[in-house]
Amino acid sequence: MDTDKLMFRSGLMDGERVLVTGGGTGLGKEMAEGFLKLGAEVHICGRRGQVCEETAQELMDKHGGKVVPHACDIRVAEAITDMNDAIWSKHGALTGLVNNAAGNFISRTEDLSIRGFDAISNIVFRGSFYMTHDIGKRWIDQKMRGNVISILTTWVWNGGPFVVPSAMSKAAVNTMTQSLAVEWGRYGLRFNAIAPGPFPTEGMSNRLSPETEGSERRDSGAGNPMGRVGEMHELVNLAVFLMAPGAEYVNGQTIAIDGAMYNASGGNFAQLTQWGDAEWKAARDAIEVQNAKDKAKRTV
Repeated sequence: MDTDKLMFRSGLMDGERVLVTGGGTGLGKEMAEGFLKLGAEVHICGRRGQVCEETAQELMDKHGGKVVPHACDIRVAEAITDMNDAIWSKHGALTGLVNNAAGNFISRTEDLSIRGFDAISNIVFRGSFYMTHDIGKRWIDQKMRGNVISILTTWVWNGGPFVVPSAMSKAAVNTMTQSLAVEWGRYGLRFNAIAPGPFPTEGMSNRLSPETEGSERRDSGAGNPMGRVGEMHELVNLAVFLMAPGAEYVNGQTIAIDGAMYNASGGNFAQLTQWGDAEWKAARDAIEVQNAKDKAKRTV
């Protein structure tokens, strides 16, 4: 990301301590960099501990400041509690959380296994709640303000054919966002969400837009009204707006940033109804290759 394209003044996030789940790669890494550049102490977590460590060092080498990596499987509530205990005791209380960790892949729903469904829902649905619940209770007990951003998709508004586990789980997190904004607003806690359109990253691109013969990658931007995909600084600027001081009255909102793709076409995978067995086999093969690469780097 070109941090010169950040819209905000230097030092805006001084004194903030923000945890980004899934912060070692992809959108999480980009948001972590933006928060760090603007003065926040950043914590990142993920199942690939070495990746988080390398990202933390890379960002500190580039911008200075403090990035703390944590190996944590957010599907396990006890692991979340242990990590947050360590953060609170060694570094101090968090002021912000970004629920970014996710998993997804395209599949015909009739081809899904229960294990495949759980692989997504345990991260997105359960993991996001476990993390939000654990940190939120700490803020309430300590009478602290706090701020949560969850990364969703526009599918929360119209469904997600061929990504049903993700669509169901993201819709649940959208409901959590709206519900807790009302229930916990009186404690000074805010809950908002971002629904990105196509911001290509290696892992998600290979699972959601795998190369198949005769098909165009969805993340090319060709089908977007603006004729392009999103640029990372655009997403990060929105995340900073919601996380940093200055917009505290924004609460309970899910904001799309997709170049009007949702308005134009629904922003989902409905076009894959045209695929046949050959395309789905090619997609499964590509997804398995990416999964194997990721599993090889997991430490928890």
